[in-house]
Amino acid sequence: MVRFFTAGESHGQGLVIIIEGVPAGLSISEDYIGVHLGRRQKGYGRGGRMLIEQDRAKIISGVRHGHTLGSPIGMTLENKDWANWEEAMAVDPLDGPPESPRTRRITRLRPGHADLPGAMKYGFEDVRNVLERASARETAGRVAAGAIAIKLLEEFGIQIHSHVLSIGTVHASAPENIDWAAVEESPVRCADPDAALKMAAAIDAAKEAGDTIGGTCEIIAENVPIGLGSHVSWDRKIDAQVAQALMSINAVKAVSIGPGWEIADQLGSQVQDVILPVTDPDHPWQRATNKLGGTEGGMTNGMPLVTQFAIKPIATMVTPLPSVDLDTGEEVLAHFERSDVCQAPPACVVGEAMVALVLADAFMEKFGGDSIPETRRNFDGYVKTVGPRKIYQ
Repeated sequence: MVRFFTAGESHGQGLVIIIEGVPAGLSISEDYIGVHLGRRQKGYGRGGRMLIEQDRAKIISGVRHGHTLGSPIGMTLENKDWANWEEAMAVDPLDGPPESPRTRRITRLRPGHADLPGAMKYGFEDVRNVLERASARETAGRVAAGAIAIKLLEEFGIQIHSHVLSIGTVHASAPENIDWAAVEESPVRCADPDAALKMAAAIDAAKEAGDTIGGTCEIIAENVPIGLGSHVSWDRKIDAQVAQALMSINAVKAVSIGPGWEIADQLGSQVQDVILPVTDPDHPWQRATNKLGGTEGGMTNGMPLVTQFAIKPIATMVTPLPSVDLDTGEEVLAHFERSDVCQAPPACVVGEAMVALVLADAFMEKFGGDSIPETRRNFDGYVKTVGPRKIYQ
C-alpha cells in the first residue's frame, strides 16, 4: 500500500511529509522533488507568498545514496515565512501580552472557507486555529509525496500531465495532440495560446475588482496498464479513488472521469468505447475512442486515464464579503488573509500528485514487490498475459 500523511500549518515552522509503501531501489533525489514543487509555485494569479517561499523538500529518512530503502520516506519542507509568525504560531504559551498584530484573535468568518464549521466542530474561539491547517499551503506536502509516486510510475512507463481547460468563462480548445512542453511554459498552463491570453485577462479583471476566479483542470495519465483497481468492492474502484483524491484538494467542487456530465444526455451507442480487433500483439485491446476516460467497472482499461475537476473561486478576497463575527453573530466584513486570485494553474500540479498517489497505490497492490526489480518481474509477467486468451495463455 502506498499512502502518505502531511502535518503542519500555513505559517508554522514547516510541513512534515511521510510516504510509505514505496519499494526499495527507486532512484529519487531532492532535486527531482524540487522540480515538481517549483511547478506548483508557478501560475498566473498567484499571490505574494510565492515571492517568499522557495520550496525544497529535505529528505530525512527512507533514502540512502540516492535510492529508496523500502522503509517510510520522511521529508520536511520549511516555511520561510515562519520568521514573521514566530509569536503568532508559537508552540509554547505566551509569557505576556502579544506583541505582534498577527497574534490577535480572528473572529470575522469567511464565507466559503473552513472557518465556521471548523470553529464549531473543534470548539475554537480563534479562527486562526482552523485556517492555518485548512490553507492550501498543505498541498505543497502533497506535491512532495506525489513527486515520489510520479517517479515510481515513470519507472514503468506511466506518464502524468495536466493542463487548464477554463478560467472563469474562458474555455480552451485543446488540440488533439497536446504540446506538454508548451503547457509547462504557459503562465496559465493552457494548451490553447489564444485562450491563454484571455484567461490572463480574466484573472487581471478579477484582481482589479478585488475578487477571485475559478477554473477547470484536466489530468491525463498515459500508458496505464489494464486492470488497476477492482470491480469486486466499492472502495477498490479506481475511478472512485481518483475522484475522492481530487475532491480532497482545497476548493475543488466537481470531478469527472473523462468528459463526465457531457455524456449524460447522450445515447449509449454514442458514448461506449468500441473495442478494436487485435492486430498488434504488443498493444491488444485498443479502443476507437476514450469517452469513458480510461476506466470501466472500477478498473483501468488500458486507455489513458483522463479526469477533470473544477476549482471554485478562492474564498479569501481583497474586497471581502459580508459575514458575521464569531463572538457576537453580528454583521461584519469577512477577514482577509493574503491570498491568490486564481488557483487553477497550480491546482493542476496538485491534481497530478493526487492521481499519481492513487495510481501508485493501485499499481503496487497489483504488482507490488519489496524492490523495484521484483515489482518489474511481476509487472512484465502480467503484461505477457494481457491479450486474447487463446493466443496469450
